[in-house]
Amino acid sequence: MTALHDLPAHELLAAYRQRTLSPVEVTQAVLAHIERWEPHIKATYLLRPEAALAQAHASEARWHTGAPQGLLDGVPSTIKENIATRGDPTPLGTASVELTPAAADAPPAARMREAGAVIVAKTTMPDYGMLSSGLSTFHPLSRNPWDTRKGPGGSSAGGGAAAAAGYGPLHIGTDIGGSLRLPASWCGIFSLKPSLGRIPIDPPYTGRAAGPMTRTVADAALMMQVLSQPDARDSMSLPAQDIAWGEFDQGVDRLRGLRIGLLLDAGCGLAVEPEVKAAVERAARWLEAAGATIVPMLPFMTQAMLDGMDHFWRMRSHTDLQALPAERRDKVLPYIRTWADSAAGMSGTEVFHASHQFHLTRVATVKACSAFDYVISPVAPMPAFQAELPSPTNDPLRPLEHIGFTVPFNMSEQPAASVNCGYTANGLPIGLQIAGARFDDLGVLQVAHAFELIREPQQPWPQPPAG
Repeated sequence: MTALHDLPAHELLAAYRQRTLSPVEVTQAVLAHIERWEPHIKATYLLRPEAALAQAHASEARWHTGAPQGLLDGVPSTIKENIATRGDPTPLGTASVELTPAAADAPPAARMREAGAVIVAKTTMPDYGMLSSGLSTFHPLSRNPWDTRKGPGGSSAGGGAAAAAGYGPLHIGTDIGGSLRLPASWCGIFSLKPSLGRIPIDPPYTGRAAGPMTRTVADAALMMQVLSQPDARDSMSLPAQDIAWGEFDQGVDRLRGLRIGLLLDAGCGLAVEPEVKAAVERAARWLEAAGATIVPMLPFMTQAMLDGMDHFWRMRSHTDLQALPAERRDKVLPYIRTWADSAAGMSGTEVFHASHQFHLTRVATVKACSAFDYVISPVAPMPAFQAELPSPTNDPLRPLEHIGFTVPFNMSEQPAASVNCGYTANGLPIGLQIAGARFDDLGVLQVAHAFELIREPQQPWPQPPAG
């Protein structure tokens, strides 16, 4: 029998309707499981069992009267720390931020609460979300449940670890260069970075998206029904649209006749490691056997594009850090300070040319993808790396060498997902990225679900260490 903390959201909701399970017993089981895991992976912020149980009791009462509050009533969930929740401070992963309670829920948190989800905890992130690791000056070091010597990825570090460890079925993260898909890849879960504006977020920023982190496409599709509702606070929010998220399951036939680009060289950054390349090539063969046409692609990103985005973000962070009082600036992770301060001597012309690389990346990405229905690639060039490292290179002057496959789809505003496609010889998960045309979020979910049906059986989810 599947443990309660491992049950997907759609099964929990069916059991609540049939009164074979209650939100209280499920939340109790999830909290007990978190208690066993949390000393080892440190994925949570503001874990408040009493508050979670109070929400669960309220949900149970609603189900008893046959009047659930919303689509997710009683389902245990977590929310990334940088998504504001009313009354809670938002430290942004760093000891340098003053802890001021948020005045209101940010849009993703508001939608989850309106839908009746049980918010069990928030989840950790690195300083300012500027790392693909769980290294933070505010939170304890987050680790990967598959191998606690490794990191979960970032910046949605705690969300990836929580989903893989079974902290309930539904988790929300954010992504500006890969921060949903990288932890999804390295933690063996599913995540969708939606088209820009599909899920309203506050504050909005170029390329920034919130998205679901789940174990299955089915649960992500369920979350999209809730999270994609419009919110005027996001100036980039897409117009309200009636998308049939429930039609994510089109079976394997969804793959037949598709023209899919296969990208194995990002054109910049670190080279793809052999085990990752082999797993993605194997995934391509499965898709081809199911009726898709696989076409090798040439790289469309350049090192100049990646470096330009890096340098612009350095200047943005340098400006932000210079505005802090010295005593607060000194609390920022030294790696981040070194990275940001390296922009101090940049001229206005250099900053302009750096900023222009965002547009060039967008144009190149859309042009390269236009010949295909979908594009598949590795999510990252390597599997999960050492937990204590801020980035795979451990070099603040080469910090983004691993995001060459993910960041272009932030800038082109295209939906892109990570779905597990295999494991290394040491048992670490490997993610396959599936990217679609702008606004084709449902199509990406459908193709990802079809891939779930044809891939090899998945390894059992990791269990907390004994004792």
